[in-house]
Amino acid sequence: MAEPRAADRYDLENIFTYHAPFGTQQERYVVLRNAGKTLAAVVLASCPPSAERTLALRKIEEAVMWANASIARNEKPPAE
Repeated sequence: MAEPRAADRYDLENIFTYHAPFGTQQERYVVLRNAGKTLAAVVLASCPPSAERTLALRKIEEAVMWANASIARNEKPPAE
């Protein structure tokens, strides 16, 4: 098995590491979750029960999760 490249090792470390919130991150997570919840409520109110509605709700959940991951994984805390 080939040794992973340095960039791949960095990506793995970044993906599978806990990133404690700092600065305004926590507040932005809440904003994203609330926006996702609002959209999900509109989907529930507007769409009949169906596989498509279920997928729409899952994709909203997924979008919020990836947006939060973007913040957590790509912003570095200020140097201490």
